[in-house]
Amino acid sequence: MGCNLRDLAESEVIDIADLAGKRVGIDSFLVAFQFLTAMRARGATGDGGPLKDRKGRPVSHLMGFLDRATTLLAAGVIPVFIFDGKHPELKAETIAKRSQSRRDAQEKWDQALAEGDYPEAQKWGQRAVRYTPEMVEESIEMLRLLGVPAFRAAAEGEGQAAVMAAAGLIDVVATQDWDALLYGSPVLVRNLMSVGSKRMGRVIRAEKIILADVLKENRLSREQLVDLAIMIGTDFHPGIRGIGPKTGLKLIREHLTIEKVCEFKEVDVPENLKEIRELFLNHPTSTGHDLELKPIDTDALKAWLYERDFSEGRIERNLAKINKTSQIRKAGQASLFDY
Repeated sequence: MGCNLRDLAESEVIDIADLAGKRVGIDSFLVAFQFLTAMRARGATGDGGPLKDRKGRPVSHLMGFLDRATTLLAAGVIPVFIFDGKHPELKAETIAKRSQSRRDAQEKWDQALAEGDYPEAQKWGQRAVRYTPEMVEESIEMLRLLGVPAFRAAAEGEGQAAVMAAAGLIDVVATQDWDALLYGSPVLVRNLMSVGSKRMGRVIRAEKIILADVLKENRLSREQLVDLAIMIGTDFHPGIRGIGPKTGLKLIREHLTIEKVCEFKEVDVPENLKEIRELFLNHPTSTGHDLELKPIDTDALKAWLYERDFSEGRIERNLAKINKTSQIRKAGQASLFDY
């Protein structure tokens, strides 16, 4: 989840309709895990794993992507789904910790199932969820059948989206990861893919954060914001002990750079500092992606979804959402979205 900058950022609650006509880059890995952990086999004898088709293939992520993509399209939003590519070597430790946590959860999940303790199994099944390369490719295939741009990034999905937003190729980055601001996204929207659901009894609303406002309100340059984040802790470095957002902000204002802060605190400068800064300030990206909405061949899409045991009701409900906006049609028909 990267670095938490909530204490430094003022957000504005928005509606999905406020993004109509905008091209929104979506950090899709986080979204996929959201779907996989939310839509699970519950009930008296549910194993707690993601929902599966008759061949045993997980489909929770596909159900989630279908529902959210059609919701965005119905609101006039142009979604661009960006999936992680190869993670930077500097993230190896973070990835290893996450993998170990999943392995630990898998062991407890297996044990609970062996003992017939389904409530316990459902708890650990959620934590053991995996989003495999095969599942990623399935997600991309389905989204493209839906006429929506979907592709892998060169490295981090939110980093690719942020660079594209800074270059004007997309308008907004939608992710829960605050790191999108560090990567330079002019506009970050959080909670977009959870709008309308409930968390601790409250209905979730989308929140917009403007990078220029964050920098102005905190009297920081983007480079200083990156240094502050490194001190707090990111996926690429655990941070400097005892420094949180408020303390870090005070220190970076007074000393201007992380090197000067470390000199003042008499602590070592973070390892690989130059490389970490470079990842945030000049994140690698893949290029040449087609960002336009495409005609939808409803017969091909339906056949693909039926093959994965999607119910007719679920399919028709989602297609009806975009039927109302004339975005769904047989391949080859003209559309207002053929730019």
